[in-house]
Amino acid sequence: MNRSDGRTHDSLRPVRVTRRYLKHAHGSCLFELGDTRVLCAASITAGVAQWRRGSGKGWVTAEYALLPASTHTRSRRESTGGGLKGRTHEIQRLIGRSIRTVVDMGAMGGEVTMAVDCDVIQADGGTRTAAITGAYLAVHDAFVTWRDLGKIPELPTIDFVAATSVGMVDGVCMLDLDYSEDSVAEIDMNVVMDGRGRFIEVQGTGERTPFDRGRLDEMLDLASGGIDRLVEFQRRVIADDSDVAGL
Repeated sequence: MNRSDGRTHDSLRPVRVTRRYLKHAHGSCLFELGDTRVLCAASITAGVAQWRRGSGKGWVTAEYALLPASTHTRSRRESTGGGLKGRTHEIQRLIGRSIRTVVDMGAMGGEVTMAVDCDVIQADGGTRTAAITGAYLAVHDAFVTWRDLGKIPELPTIDFVAATSVGMVDGVCMLDLDYSEDSVAEIDMNVVMDGRGRFIEVQGTGERTPFDRGRLDEMLDLASGGIDRLVEFQRRVIADDSDVAGL
């Protein structure tokens, strides 16, 4: 089938990152995936939650939000609309788990907490996967700042992490669904992987039809190829110390 933006079934949307986007966060970036734009910020503070005290280790937590005007119809801020929705809780836990997988929390400089904030300022599908991919760059830069302040001798990141969506629309498996595709997909899946090609999390749902092992393998292969490209992009951005870069 022909995709609305002319991409092939195995193509990512254009990617663009602007690093050091915020003045006060230890690390930040604006991560753009097609028309989806997520502001990612990472800040490190002294202290950990009570259950973590005495461990000598740090912790990484995440928060996620869709800003009111980020979607087609303005939505109320969840802080004023009765609390966080289940979807928001799910996504911010996913972001936190994904980042913690690639951070040595015993090397964060003691009992400190890194808070990763991912705010969607414009949504066109794939907001959670864009948040994870952008958050990693913000986290890396925050740890660079922490090291430069003399808080740690070396970066505690032990690998890369990136994510993408994949799904089936009109019987065709395709990578990195935008909203127009995601909203009608028969199968919808989000995949998170590390820099060595290992799966961190797979969220897959037969929205309109069940799927067999062959279809699952096809979608995971598509996702793996897309994440490989995203990780290479992250590597290049960090190696070049680019303020602005695209894929």
